[in-house]
Parts: sequence; structure tokens; C-alpha cells
Amino acid sequence: MARPDEDGLITRYFAPLAGPGADGLRDDAATLSPSPGCDLVLTADAIVAGVHYFSDDPPGSIARKALGVNVSDLAAKGARPRGILLTLALPDDWTEAWLAAFVAGLGDGLADFGLDLLGGDTVRAAGPAVIGVTAIGEVPTGGIVRRRTAQIGDRICVSGSIGDAALGLLLRGPRPPDWARAMAAADCDALVDRYWHPRPRIALAPILRRYARAAMDVSDGLAGDLTKMIKGEGRSADIELSRVPLSAAAANALALEPALLPLIVTGGDDYEILCAVAPENLDACLAEAVAAGTALACIGTVTAGFGPPAFQDADGTPRALGTGSFSHF
Repeated sequence: MARPDEDGLITRYFAPLAGPGADGLRDDAATLSPSPGCDLVLTADAIVAGVHYFSDDPPGSIARKALGVNVSDLAAKGARPRGILLTLALPDDWTEAWLAAFVAGLGDGLADFGLDLLGGDTVRAAGPAVIGVTAIGEVPTGGIVRRRTAQIGDRICVSGSIGDAALGLLLRGPRPPDWARAMAAADCDALVDRYWHPRPRIALAPILRRYARAAMDVSDGLAGDLTKMIKGEGRSADIELSRVPLSAAAANALALEPALLPLIVTGGDDYEILCAVAPENLDACLAEAVAAGTALACIGTVTAGFGPPAFQDADGTPRALGTGSFSHF
């Protein structure tokens, strides 16, 4: 049976997901009006087979990841998700079974994240599959939370748990590490699931607008992204490693192999929220985060200085973990 052409592919798979303003994906452009008193917030990220995901990852998980990495950026800016544009470059060997599973995951993600599909493009890739998403959100006028506006003395907080996806990537690879043999299967599955399925912290968006002086999502590793957030203006940071939040699975892996600590703190794909909060607002911010269902952990303080963040063990011993961001280049 012949595969559909581009128009047939759009009609069969993507038009059913189209939101208001997209005219059923029958036009070359869509319309989107911000809510009264709001600014639009736009972000774009692409994921590439063999670089950001394994080509044999579940197609639905690939779709969720493509959405999640972009929605995470919106959440970190304090934005409510509204819609996306999708660019899908497919290799020559794509199948309808793969595409159907991809679209099913895409539809689930759109529903979970509160997004509409507004348009995009489908093309043939000269190499591996490329999935590009432009995500659009909105904030009250002037309410975007910027990245590099932390002040000396602010407390540094991070959401959820750190390091799960980096450990999951090791487990997902062709040669699982030795420590994995002693791990419970449920722990291994939990780490791989965090690699496959980012969890954008949408519930924190209004809390960030109220309390965060600066925020960004942790996509390239906690250490490297913190370095980006405090860069310039005579800022540095002191971080207490014992306060960095770990999932039960990551804590179990670290207990089996203490050498994993640098990877946990510097590995990519966490998609958690890193923010700076004024000390007088810290307690209220943490309490509201818990009430919203996504805890924030206070892990350190913005300090005066020009160097990279300083990491310390619980007893105050400095730890050199590296601050270079994870890079897909």
C-alpha cells in the first residue's frame, strides 16, 4: 500500500489535532490572539535522531520529548502554554505505523500540556529524522521571568529531581553500566522513563511570576545552566550538594556508585526549573510550590564574585564537578 503524500499525511494524521485558528491545517498560516492583557512568549527547540534520542525509542515518547523540551522553556518563563508549530523532517524509511504512534503520543502531549497544534511543515530529511517545535505561551504583560536577573543574596532553588535522565541515558545505551546490575528493575525503568518523558513544570509558572527574580529550565545540566544564569554582573554561587534533590532511583544508583555524582550534577535532559528567589520570599515560594504539587528545593545562594558556582559537600569540603554544559554539538 502506497504511503500518503504530504497533503494526505497532514489530512490523515495532523489535521485532527489542529486547534482553533489553524483552519484544519488547510492554509499556510494560522492565527493566535493573546488573552487580554498578555504578552506572547515564543521558544523553539529541535530534536534529532541519533543526537537527542535513539532512533528506536518509542515513537510516542519521541513526540512527548519534542513537546516537553519546549514546554519546559515556557514554564521557566512563567508562561501558560497556548500552541505549537511542528516541523517534521522524515527519513526515507519512515512507516505509517511509526507515524501513527508518533501522532498518538503527540496528541496525548498536546492534551496534557494544554496546547493546540497550529501548523508547521512536513518534509523529507536528507539524513536522520528531525523534529522541530516552536512553542507559544503567554504571560501577563511584562510578566516574563528572565534568565540573568538574579541578585546577590538570592536563594537558588531547583524543582523536582536532578540527574534522572542522565542516568536513564546510560541505561538506555547499548552497554548498561555495571552498577545497573544491582539496581531494582523498577528503579532502572524510572530513570529511563525520565529520559524518554520530560516533565515540564507548568504548575510552577504562576509561582515563578510571583517570586522568582530569575529562572531558566535545566536542560544542559544543573552545573552548566546555573553558570549561565549567574554569568556576569559580578555574580557567583555557593551550592550545597547534599541539598540537590534526587529521586529514590538516582539516590540508589549513587549509593551503588558514588562516582556518578558529577554526571548527576552536570548531565543533561533534566527539564527541571532553576530559579533565584529573594530571601524574604523563600518560605512563601517553597510552600506554594508544594501546594501546586511540584516541590522546589533550596540548594544555595547567589554570591558576589566572578567565578563559576562553587559546590560543597555537607561538611563544607569543596567538590570540583565541572560547570561545562552538556552539548549536543
